[in-house]
Amino acid sequence: MSTRSAGLDEAVTSLSAGARRWIGLHAAYLDSPAARAELPVTPRVKALLQLAMLRRYWEKRAPADPALAGVTAVVEDVWQRPDFPRLLTVEERYGRQFELMYAALAPAGAATDAPRAVLARLAAGSYLTPGRKPPFLHLEARFYADLAGAPHRFASYEELYEASPLPRAATLPVADLDGCQVAHTVLYLSDFGLREPRLPEVERGRALRVVERLTDHCVGLGDWDVAAKLLIAQYCLGADPLRTPSGAAALRMLVAAQAADGAIPGRCAAERLPADATPVQYFRKSYKVTLVVALMTLIVTGARTDEPALTAATAVRETL
Repeated sequence: MSTRSAGLDEAVTSLSAGARRWIGLHAAYLDSPAARAELPVTPRVKALLQLAMLRRYWEKRAPADPALAGVTAVVEDVWQRPDFPRLLTVEERYGRQFELMYAALAPAGAATDAPRAVLARLAAGSYLTPGRKPPFLHLEARFYADLAGAPHRFASYEELYEASPLPRAATLPVADLDGCQVAHTVLYLSDFGLREPRLPEVERGRALRVVERLTDHCVGLGDWDVAAKLLIAQYCLGADPLRTPSGAAALRMLVAAQAADGAIPGRCAAERLPADATPVQYFRKSYKVTLVVALMTLIVTGARTDEPALTAATAVRETL
């Protein structure tokens, strides 16, 4: 018998529909003359890369969703623009990271050789080899290199996990942890829930406890953005966020935060946009977190069953 709350199920369905509707309505703006005039180049490029990431998992989780077609059309059009690869490197510190994401997230319908050319240039250089980057950046680069099918010399996912802060996070105060980095460590290990994380069961339970503690912490802070990422991490570690106490609390927080138009209007409760925000301010402050919430709800509601939930406690018990 399911232990999920029917009311929460319905609320999350509404949260997902609203977030996807808002993204679908506003995706085309990112590739419009208005956006080119009103948005700085690098934030607009990053937003388009994030849209391509959402499109990838949207297609896998809800391929028949009518709103997906508009998002796919925007991404395909952008990837076919001959000037877009140049925009990836406008800010040098993000250039190679953005280029690798561009190559990895190229949609199948984009008839262009530009992603392959970008990938060949990265492979010929040093970006796809271990260097002085922190372990988390190695993990991120390996994830995107694997998506792109690029040869690389990064360590295994298991080794990169062991080198990350997450295995040692259980003994640290929650306020000392980077919730965004913890969440993304899990997401990269598991391809955002499309594969099992390559962790022993005991370690998976330990990581889930850390993620649940961080989720509770973000609920206390009213941090909508990081809480949504941690909900995906809970799912990727085998839990159902609608059944864990921290997950249910975070989902209720996000449901309450959602505006009538479907947007999540700000990164956190303390930064909720005022009613007199301009349309450009509203878009810039709402876009990323609304996209993350859309991604989160697609993932955590995409393959749930009525089997008993895995929590941090049960994950540990099952290994004893």
